[in-house]
Amino acid sequence: MFSYEPIGIIHSPFNTPEGMPIQPAGAKDIRGSVEVDDKYEDGLGDIEGFSHIILVYHFHLVTGFDLKVTPFIDDQPHGLFSTRAPRRPNPIGLSVVRLVLREGNTLQIEGVDVLDGTPLLDIKPFSPEFDCPESARTGWMEKAKGKVQEKKADDRFK
Repeated sequence: MFSYEPIGIIHSPFNTPEGMPIQPAGAKDIRGSVEVDDKYEDGLGDIEGFSHIILVYHFHLVTGFDLKVTPFIDDQPHGLFSTRAPRRPNPIGLSVVRLVLREGNTLQIEGVDVLDGTPLLDIKPFSPEFDCPESARTGWMEKAKGKVQEKKADDRFK
C-alpha cells in the first residue's frame, strides 16, 4: 500500500467544479497560489528560474471511476487512461502552470485549473527539452485541438 502526505495546498478562485476550466490552457489568465508547508520551503530553492512548473496533486473530492468516459472536449466515449478525466483509480492530477513569483513558501501562479484547497503532492520544473517530445501524437485529441479554451467543467466527474 502507498501513502502520500501533501506538501502544501493549491489556492484558486474555484470553490466548485462547475464552470472551472478543464485544463491550464483554458485557464490562461486565472491566478492562484501554491502554499508549500514551511518544512519544505528549502526545497523551493532555485525554482524562480523556471517560467513554468508542474503541479502534481490529489483530486480530493473525487470518488469512484469509470473505465469509459466522455471527456469535455469530445462527444464520444474513450478509455479512461486515454483521457484526463479526474475520476481515476488513483485520483492524481497534474497541471503545467506559469510561475509568476515566489514569496518564501508561496508561489504565485497563472493558469490554475484546480479547486481551491486541493492537496499538493509534488512540484516539478517544466522543461520543454524533457516534457515536449518532438514526435508526440495526441490520438483522439487531435480532432479536439483548440476546444479546451472554450470548455468548462460540469458535474459529470463528481
